[in-house]
Amino acid sequence: MRKQVLEEIAQAMVADGQGILAADESTGTIKKRFDSINVTSTEDSRRDYREMLFRTTQAMQENISGVILYDETIRQKAADGTPLTEIMTAAGALPGIKVDAGAKDLAGHAGEMVTEGLDGLRERLSEYHALGARFAKWRAVLNITDTAPSAACLSANTHALARYAALCQEAEIVPIVEPEVIMDGSHSVERCYEVTSTALTVLYEQLAIQNVHLEGTILKPNMIVSGTQNPVQANVQQVAEMTLDCFHKCVPQAVPGIVFLSGGQSDELATAHLDAMNKIGNLPWKLSFSYGRALQAAPLKAWGGKAENVPAAQAAFAHRAKMNRLAALGQWDASLEG
Repeated sequence: MRKQVLEEIAQAMVADGQGILAADESTGTIKKRFDSINVTSTEDSRRDYREMLFRTTQAMQENISGVILYDETIRQKAADGTPLTEIMTAAGALPGIKVDAGAKDLAGHAGEMVTEGLDGLRERLSEYHALGARFAKWRAVLNITDTAPSAACLSANTHALARYAALCQEAEIVPIVEPEVIMDGSHSVERCYEVTSTALTVLYEQLAIQNVHLEGTILKPNMIVSGTQNPVQANVQQVAEMTLDCFHKCVPQAVPGIVFLSGGQSDELATAHLDAMNKIGNLPWKLSFSYGRALQAAPLKAWGGKAENVPAAQAAFAHRAKMNRLAALGQWDASLEG
């Protein structure tokens, strides 16, 4: 019965043309976002901003299957007293929750990170389920250099992801597993392919060891892209072809869906890459989006912390959500951006 529940949630998360809004920025991260628009980050301002997104009802209903929340947000109520989880549920989006405690320095391996947060996770997942969460997210951070990530870094991070995933499924929460190969650096697109392939191979070995039911999981990976400091940047078609080639070799067909992180790409480029992959088609899994900044940058700028700007900000969010819906269906075109 538990497996059936997990599979039903996972399928709902990757319903045709639907993607996930990542609104799980930590208090520190959202402060940086607010600083960029000269808005003071307070509990109320953070709530007002996220409530504004969740109340973009038509855009949520048509394009967003779920929302990843931060611990503060899943407990918050809107200005009128309605729990934020109720607002998004009414719009047809499943509440999700970020449960990792962040990436910390990996002892003995300079420049590498390991994600922490397994202690007490079983109890936290039980509480989050009671608060309405039906899926969760855990992010591993894998930096690329000529020698990194090391075997130790890959082992530590994929083992933690697998332990987390097993605990989620025990609590009837679908785990999003996110092994993010960071695009910062001067590495080539070929090096990104190599590292991502290795990371995914080790990840699925660890998930198997922990008896994780793959049909009740979602993968949130990076795309195969050139390092940001590399003067030679792979074009959209190359990114799409190399990413799909990597996943066909490394991601089991039992996985119901892959929702990409934008990883610092521009809004439109993240959309173009997703669209190009879906235009290639013939895929055993659904390919969609789980974007944070690539969905939020435009509405954040339009909002500027002012109530009178809410309609313009909601329109900006609705546009980006629609563009990514079309990309998830392989129906996007640059001319639609306006």
